[in-house]
Amino acid sequence: MSVVSQFYGILIRMFYNDYVPPHFHAVYGEYELIVCISPIAILEGKAPNRVRSMVLEWTALHQQELSENCRQGEPPLPIEPLE
Repeated sequence: MSVVSQFYGILIRMFYNDYVPPHFHAVYGEYELIVCISPIAILEGKAPNRVRSMVLEWTALHQQELSENCRQGEPPLPIEPLE
């Protein structure tokens, strides 16, 4: 699983060729979210509300890049963190 971004202690990871539906994993300490890219939604997992909000905000900002990472069928490219 490749780390594509990291911000505020949150790791954003994508598995190579595991994109049905297109999604990524957001890991924060003991918490993990599985987030659908389109439409943006949390598919599974738990995390503090602030973490969930930041992950969803980051997803909205980088939805196109995330989708491209899924479409290319290669290891995902890095994406800018949330500032």
